[in-house]
Formats: sequence, structure tokens, C-alpha cells
Amino acid sequence: MSGPTAPYIALDSAGPAAVDGRHIRALTFQSVRMEYLRRVLGQLSLAAAGSRALVVGSGRGLLARGLARLGFEVVAADPSPAATALALDADDGLGVTYLTTPAEELDVPDDSFDLVYCADTLEITERPDAVLREAARVLRPGAAFVYDTVNRTPVARLIYLGAFQGFPGTRIMPRGRYAAHRLRRPVELAESLDRAGLSAKDVSAFKPRDVRGLVRATRGRRRGTLTDDQLPELVDMVLEPESSPVVTYLGYAVRRELVTRPR
Repeated sequence: MSGPTAPYIALDSAGPAAVDGRHIRALTFQSVRMEYLRRVLGQLSLAAAGSRALVVGSGRGLLARGLARLGFEVVAADPSPAATALALDADDGLGVTYLTTPAEELDVPDDSFDLVYCADTLEITERPDAVLREAARVLRPGAAFVYDTVNRTPVARLIYLGAFQGFPGTRIMPRGRYAAHRLRRPVELAESLDRAGLSAKDVSAFKPRDVRGLVRATRGRRRGTLTDDQLPELVDMVLEPESSPVVTYLGYAVRRELVTRPR
């Protein structure tokens, strides 16, 4: 008698048997991303109405649609054609523009956005400086760059390299999606931001309210006993702005008036 079939791990796939860790991550991060964005908008006195926002690494477009509901005119950019197709399929008439373009070479004009949010990118790219230079290029002077990413700590390695893509019981990502050298400490990222012409303003930790909820969610999703839509409440991500980030963190920077363009 054969044992249970291992789940099919596939990014940017809506197949009934697929476990898409990228989409799971977007769903569970959505509430803290939006909460943090609202704080940044308040601190910068940036009104969504009449402003343009770009989401880099937009996946199926969940965050882009959240920004559109705030009143932004939104462009959602992702390097995956499959993700773009899924985003278009999920679109609910909010007027989001979906593009297939890499974060390192964005196919959008200079100085054209009031806000750029970089999601699901800085912890997987081999070229973080290129990503940040592109963000600075497309931002207007004084505009905001917001991001979330993964710290390079022993705990982060255990979760992202071990639990999420190595351990059989909790694996939701393809092997190789994350690597230790692509995880970056806040101080390293601040230096990269500065090189790109972006002035770092804040870093805020976030994490599951109870790590046991994260374990139950990943195991349940792998077994098929939980749906994607059930995961955000079970994981329950919370901001910890006064804490040092152990695993994941959000932050924002502002584009300086003068940015040197590469020749």
C-alpha cells in the first residue's frame, strides 16, 4: 500500500494540486504590508488619490489591488509571465496595469511614480544594487521606496532555507528559491539604498503572532486540509516596529533630489 502523495510545489500555479509558496507568502504578508504602507503614507503626507504606485515583484497582484483600493493609479510588474496571467485573471476592475518585466530592468519611464513597493524580490535577486537603482530611476524626487525582505540570521536561515524549502513536512518552496548569501541584514540594505540614491528612513520587524500557527498553516496547506484563504488568519502576522528583526522586516526610503544615472 503506497503512502500519501507528496504535494506538488509550483510557483505561480493555480492548479488544484499545486502548493504555491509564493502566493502563500503574499496572502500572509498582505495585512502587515498594507498596515505599514498606511503608516508610511501618513509620515510622508502622501495622498493616494492622484498618485502613481508601482509594485515590483507583484505576483498575482494582491498587493497591487490593495494599493488601487487606497486610491493609487497602480502598475504591477513581475518577471513571471505565469504570475502576470494569474494577476490578470484575478483582476477585479480596479484599473491596475500588469506588466511582465524584471525588477533589475524595469520597462517603465524615469521619474514616473510617487511610490514603489518592492515585494518578493530583494531576498531572491543576485543583483540587489540593480533593483534599487531601477527603483530610484522610476521614482520622482522625494518619492517613497517601500520594501519587505528577509534578514540573514540563524533563525531566518532555519525557516527560509530549512523549513520552507528543505524539511519535508513544511516545504512550500522549490529548492534554491532562497540562499544564505541572498538574505541581507538591514545595515547592508541601508548601504545599498544609499548607493542607489535612496535615503533609508525606517526598519520595522514583523513576524507571526505565534510561530506554532505558522507551522500548523504550512503543514495543513501541504496536506490539503487548509486552503490558501484560511492561512492569513492562522499565521496572523504582526508588526513589531520597536524590535530588531529576527527573520522578516519592512522598511522605507526616500529618493534624494539628485540621482546619478548610469551612462
